[in-house]
Amino acid sequence: MKLYSFFNSSASYRVRIALALKGIHYQTVGVNIRIGQQNELAYRRMNPVGLVPTLLTDDGESLSQSLAIIDWLDRHFPQSPLLPTADPARSRILEIVYVIACDIHPVNNLRVLRYLSEELKVSEEEKKRWYAHWIRQGLSAVEQLLLQRPPGPFCVGDTPTLADCCLIPQWANALRMGCDLSGYPRCKAVYDACTRLPAFIAAAPENQQDKISA
Repeated sequence: MKLYSFFNSSASYRVRIALALKGIHYQTVGVNIRIGQQNELAYRRMNPVGLVPTLLTDDGESLSQSLAIIDWLDRHFPQSPLLPTADPARSRILEIVYVIACDIHPVNNLRVLRYLSEELKVSEEEKKRWYAHWIRQGLSAVEQLLLQRPPGPFCVGDTPTLADCCLIPQWANALRMGCDLSGYPRCKAVYDACTRLPAFIAAAPENQQDKISA
């Protein structure tokens, strides 16, 4: 399999974590979204939306959208399941996943931040305030969801799940953007627990072959 990915893309990071947790061998193909490689015709034929990641499966099928890719991986590689079939764990995991993937990530995506700067002429300081506002809104919700559950090393249960695959990249992005994360101790505890695991270390942006300087 081939994963078309960008090292600092949180959506790509989610899929890399899932692949690593399942022990799946794959080839990485770097797509530099900073210079627009995702808009090239050959890539658009695989991913009409023009975003990363894209997974090219062994049978030649191309899949886009990180959550759809991870769902496919969970069904075809059931070892180390990331989304249980039974409630309440399944619903609790999806609550956290959707806060991150639907409420935080879309409005802080690179193309949105670029539109703010390049089209609306928002200053760098205003852009950072935009980013920090949505981080506060989203992580406050995640923190409250975590506080409703018994304390543990991961978001839900005793092993990493899809929720952890989503939280860790979002937290890493917020750190990189200089956000104040002092108000989310449960989120931080999950981040600390996950980033000590070999799968999360292997998936981290700084360990990717397509890593480029800031």
